[in-house]
Amino acid sequence: MDLTQNRIFGVAALVFSQCELNPLQVSTLSVGTRAQVFPGDKSFSDDRYVITVFYRFSTSSPQRNKMKVLLVGLATLALAHAGSYSILDVENIINTVNNADASWTAGHNFHPGTPLHYFKRLMGVKKVANGPALPQVSYSGIDLPETFDARKQWPKCPTISHVLDQGDCGSCWAVGGASAFADRYCIASNGTFKAPLSAEQLLSCCSACGSGCDGGEPDQAWQYFVSTGLVTGGDYHSGRGCQPYALESCEHHVKGPLPNCSKLPTPDTPSCESKCTNKKYKIPFKKDHKKAKTAYTLSSVKAAQEDILKYGSIEAAFTVYADFLAYKSGVYHHVTGDELGGHAVRVLGWGTENGTPYWLVANSWNKAWGDKGLFKIRRGTDECGFEDDLVAGRI
Repeated sequence: MDLTQNRIFGVAALVFSQCELNPLQVSTLSVGTRAQVFPGDKSFSDDRYVITVFYRFSTSSPQRNKMKVLLVGLATLALAHAGSYSILDVENIINTVNNADASWTAGHNFHPGTPLHYFKRLMGVKKVANGPALPQVSYSGIDLPETFDARKQWPKCPTISHVLDQGDCGSCWAVGGASAFADRYCIASNGTFKAPLSAEQLLSCCSACGSGCDGGEPDQAWQYFVSTGLVTGGDYHSGRGCQPYALESCEHHVKGPLPNCSKLPTPDTPSCESKCTNKKYKIPFKKDHKKAKTAYTLSSVKAAQEDILKYGSIEAAFTVYADFLAYKSGVYHHVTGDELGGHAVRVLGWGTENGTPYWLVANSWNKAWGDKGLFKIRRGTDECGFEDDLVAGRI
C-alpha cells in the first residue's frame, strides 16, 4: 500500500470515528484504479481514480445518514487525489505515434503503471523572477557545418559523452546546467580539466534559482556559475569530486538493475553544504570552485549553433508532452498527449536525418531511456518551444 492509499484509509478511519460508526458495518474499503473496480460496487470516481466501499446498513435511519456522510467524505478525498493516480495510456501513445507519419519511433521507456505525478515531478523548469535578464548573443555570420557533434569534436572531455540521472527529483535544470558547464570548462582547458561539476551544489545552494527538487530556472543557474561557481562532484555513489550527487539513481524504465524510481520515497532537496561532502576528496571546498566569466542567452538557431561549435554544450528548456516519454529513435516532434511541464537538457550538436534537421540532445534519465540516453528533436521550427530558451556562458 502506498502513501496516498494510507492517507485515504487514515481519513476513512477519522470519518468512521466522527460519524460514530462501527467499522464492522463496512466489510471492505478498497482504493485503486478503475481497472480494479468490479461491477456493482458502490464507487465514486472521476475516470482516473476510484474509491470503492462495500458496506451493509443497519435498519436505523441515523446509521444510514452517517454512512452517507462517510461515502461523501471518501468520495471527496478520492477526487482530491485523482491527479496523483492518473495513469498514462502509454500503449495508445505508442500506437498513435508509430501509425502516424512521424519522423520518430515510440516504445516503452517506463515501468507500466507509473503514476502521472511521477512524470510531472521530473519536469523541473520553473520561471522565477530573480535578478536581471541575461544578455543575448547573436549569430556572427560564420559558416556553419551541416552536422556537428561535441563528443567527436572534443574527445578528451569525457563529461560530454556522459549521460546523467536526475533520479526522482525535478533537478533537470541543475543537472543540465552543471553538466554543460563542466563540458565547457574541459573544452576551455584543452582537455586538462576532466572532472564533473556539482549539480548537487547548484540544486541545494542556489536559492535564486528556484526550489531545488521542485524546480528551478536555467538562466539563474548560469548566473550562479558566474557569481559563485561550482565545486566538483560526480554521480550518486561515484566517490568523485567534492560534492557528488546525493540523490539515488533509479530505474525510470521497464527493466534494469536499479530500484524503480516511482517506488522510492519522494526525496527532499539536499541541504546546502559549505564543505566537501566527500570526505576522501583532498582539495578544500573554497579552493575547488570553478567559475564562468559570463552568462547569456542565444538569440537564434544559428547563434546557438555557432556557440556550440566554438565553446561546447549549451542548456535548453522545452515543453514536454506525454508522447516524449515514449521516444526511442528518430527526430522527435509532438504527435499526441497532454503537456506535462518544462524540462531542461544539454544540447551537444545538430544534423539532418532523412531530410529533417535536428538538435542532438542528452537527457538526464540515464542511458536506459530513449536512444542510449540521447534524443533528437526538430531544429529550426521551435518544436515544443525548444529554441525559446537556449542558455550558456563563457569560461
